[in-house]
Amino acid sequence: MRPRKPSVEPTKRRRFDVAEYLETAGPAREVVLYRRGAIAFSQGDPCNDVRYIQKGAIKLSVLSRTGKEAVIAMLGPGDFFGEGALAGQSVRMETATAVESSSVLVIQKEAMVRLLHEESAFSDRFISHMLIRTIRIEADLVDQLFNSSEKRLARTLLLLARYGQTNPQQTLPKISQETLAEMVGTTRSRVNFFMNKFRKLGFIEYNGGLKINSALLSLVLHD
Repeated sequence: MRPRKPSVEPTKRRRFDVAEYLETAGPAREVVLYRRGAIAFSQGDPCNDVRYIQKGAIKLSVLSRTGKEAVIAMLGPGDFFGEGALAGQSVRMETATAVESSSVLVIQKEAMVRLLHEESAFSDRFISHMLIRTIRIEADLVDQLFNSSEKRLARTLLLLARYGQTNPQQTLPKISQETLAEMVGTTRSRVNFFMNKFRKLGFIEYNGGLKINSALLSLVLHD
């Protein structure tokens, strides 16, 4: 009788760590540092990767043929951008600019597609991000259609401060009133008027930066 060969257990696959992947460089991905004001990519550039903000803040804007700029989003740590690469876009539809010193993970399109197919944890993370982004866009549209410019400005400041999220950022990176006006859809003079009003009411503070107090929520919630 031949001795039985010891059974060989299959090698267990190492558990995929989403957080580790998004915070480190590796195959088909690199970490790029941008100083304040640097452009991550411009409208019309080739669209061949997806990006993830590790730290800092990124402004997305579009430029019309007449030269008018519109800010469409202000993103922070934990946000993806440049997702159009996954939808077949060949060129960037917007310009991404660092509002403050930022660390961004650049993931090549092919690697991103593979992750979404093979790593369920990563896919869940990305789908959650896209659902939140869609809900935000719908809320922005409702805000533009039905709310006053004062209330839209208050909501914009709260969103920038990430109120309602796990780690709210009370003190905002330096942002100009011109940029706020573009985001809200009003004039710089109106933004200046409302910002002074918010400061007098204790909703915001200027102390080495713009601090957003939770009391500003009362203006957004008040009919």
